Amino acid sequence: MSKPTVIIVGADKGGVGKTTVSRTLLDYFTARNVPIRAFDTEAPRGTLKRFYPDITDVVDATSVSDQMRIFDTLSDSQVTIIDVRAGLLSTTLAALRDIGFLESAKRGQITLAVFHIVGSSIASLDEIKDIAPFVVDGRYYLTKNFINNNTFFEWDQSTYDSYFKQIRDAVDLTIPKLNEMAYEQVELAAVPFVTFIANKTASGENANYSFVLRGYVRHWLGNVWAEFDRVKLPDIVGSNVVGGPKPQSQFTPAPQNQVRSGGG
Repeated sequence: MSKPTVIIVGADKGGVGKTTVSRTLLDYFTARNVPIRAFDTEAPRGTLKRFYPDITDVVDATSVSDQMRIFDTLSDSQVTIIDVRAGLLSTTLAALRDIGFLESAKRGQITLAVFHIVGSSIASLDEIKDIAPFVVDGRYYLTKNFINNNTFFEWDQSTYDSYFKQIRDAVDLTIPKLNEMAYEQVELAAVPFVTFIANKTASGENANYSFVLRGYVRHWLGNVWAEFDRVKLPDIVGSNVVGGPKPQSQFTPAPQNQVRSGGG
């Protein structure tokens, strides 16, 4: 196995859709057969675990024992995703510095990637300055997430560039908006996006999700994965992961007296 990769997903502001980004990353790597696990720091009840109960543990990132559960077992999986509680991204990165994790990344023993989910206000740009010292030896993905109707109207380009360029090899990516009704139906189903698209329940049985809504989710997830391909995300887990499948849906004929529910 290649050296372990740790992906930190977080923000120093709530309501920017960080867990949605974590879910798309889990689907992306799982579809490419990359061994992956996740830690949800929204203790005691984690949102991410609702969708990926088999590969997600809920932890308290400020607890030393839970830090040991995460970082003493990195070799258990090729990729570890840590979904950081809102407002604790900088604090979590500081803790990684204190335990020597960032030094290991500097030595090339571990690959560190940070997905920083930003909001639309100028305060998010200040977050970049706070985080910059911690990602000198990692991959930094500044992520604009439009899932919550963010418009980023306050971002003057020259001001934005002055912050963004503080981080070497920083990458800018965009998560497009998903149709609200489609998003709500995935939330109600409490399954991964790829499972909803495939018209399956959490237990793997055939479901009866809307053909139309599954189409919206498939199209959206395909665009998200195209963004991950554009920024060469597979490179962080090794060159053996090249390309990959697209989100696929399964057509399921509906009973004759019902509206069709399937995928295309």
